[in-house]
Amino acid sequence: MMLFDTTVTNTDFLTEARNTVGKAFSFIEKIKLGGVSSGKLEIDELSDNLQTEDLLPSADNYATIVLRPKGIIVHFRNGQNRYSWVIPYYRLVIYHTRTFTIHANGHFIKLKRNKNYQENKKFLDKMIDLKNDSLNLEYYDG
Repeated sequence: MMLFDTTVTNTDFLTEARNTVGKAFSFIEKIKLGGVSSGKLEIDELSDNLQTEDLLPSADNYATIVLRPKGIIVHFRNGQNRYSWVIPYYRLVIYHTRTFTIHANGHFIKLKRNKNYQENKKFLDKMIDLKNDSLNLEYYDG
């Protein structure tokens, strides 16, 4: 699993993110895509392996998702600390149930389907389209 403490600049994270999901999109690419970062999404639940020792269960915890050419980076905070989870598209699995759940390698983050989710719906659809495009899944169109 690729979870990093990114409260301060973390060179291991920067290297792993670049190698796994690609360099950040250029300014022009960001404009063409209509943005590459979600707004705040409220976390409902984290799998045990994503929970940090200092996770405050009573705190309102939020995540943001950043698109990269070959995957996504999910950033979330707890108190003063920030964590980043690097997920290549080929490992990304998404479930739309009572929550919007992102799975990879047996780990998950469940996001509440509330007002914040609705405000980010277009972004999340774009993320799914980019995943499908990167995996060349046109044979499912039928």
